[in-house]
Amino acid sequence: MADLEALLGDFAAECADLESLVAPLAPADWARLTPAEGWTVAHQIGHLAWTDEVATLAAADSARFLTLVAEAGPKALTFVDEAAEAAATAPPADLLRRWQGGRTELIEALRAVPAGTKLPWFGPPMSAASMITARIMETWAHGQDVADALGATRAPAARLRNIAHIGVRTRNFAYQVRGENPPAEEFRVELDAPDGSVWTWGPADAPQRITGPALDFCLLVTQRRHRDDLALTAQGADAAHWLTIAQAFAGPTGEGRKAGQFS
Repeated sequence: MADLEALLGDFAAECADLESLVAPLAPADWARLTPAEGWTVAHQIGHLAWTDEVATLAAADSARFLTLVAEAGPKALTFVDEAAEAAATAPPADLLRRWQGGRTELIEALRAVPAGTKLPWFGPPMSAASMITARIMETWAHGQDVADALGATRAPAARLRNIAHIGVRTRNFAYQVRGENPPAEEFRVELDAPDGSVWTWGPADAPQRITGPALDFCLLVTQRRHRDDLALTAQGADAAHWLTIAQAFAGPTGEGRKAGQFS
C-alpha cells in the first residue's frame, strides 16, 4: 500500500523546488515563453494552481467537483487552457500566493480522505495516493517547462520514482488513446536512479525491455524531451514503439518536443 504521508512530502518538496525557481523572478520574467506553445511562466504556475484547487475540490466536495466537470463538458478541449490564461493575468506576487495556498489546502484535504475512498476526477476515480502522485508528476513536468524557459538545470531527486511509476502504469493508456491495441505481455523496465540504485518494474525475464536513466524516462513519458535525445535503450519492437508514444498524463496525445530542441 502506498505511503500517503511520504507522497505528500514528495509533493511538498517538488513544489518547493519549483518555487525556488520562480519566487526570485522579476515580474517581467513571469512573461517569458516556455516550450509549451503560447504558455509563459505565469501560465505554467497558473495551471498548477488551478489544478491543485480542482483536486482539492474533488477531495473535499465531490458534488461541487462533479458540477464543475459537467460545466466544463462543452469546453472539453479548451477549458484547461482557459483556466491557465485567466490565472496568468494576475500580478505574479498574487499568483505565487495563490499557488502556495492552494497546494497547502490540497495536502490537508488529501490527508483527511478516509482510507479506501475513491475520488472523482476527469478520468477514472482515484485514491488519495494516486491523486497526489499525479500532482507530483504534473508539478515536475510543468516545472521542467519553467526550468527550460529560464535556462535552469534541476538535480534529479529520489521522488522521480513517483513519475517513473506513473509512466510504467500508463503504458496501455498510451496505446488506447491512439486507437492502438496494447501488447498483452508486460515489459521489463530497469531505470538507473539518482542514487545509483536500479528501479525495476515487470517480469525479470520479459523479452521486451527498457533500460536507461530514470531522469530520461521521466522526461520521455511527460513528453518534455524527444526520444532521440535521451539515453534510453529498447529491446524488442514493441518496447521500441512504446517509447515513441508513451505519455504519463491524461487527455489527448501531445506533440511533445522536437528532436534536438534542447542541447
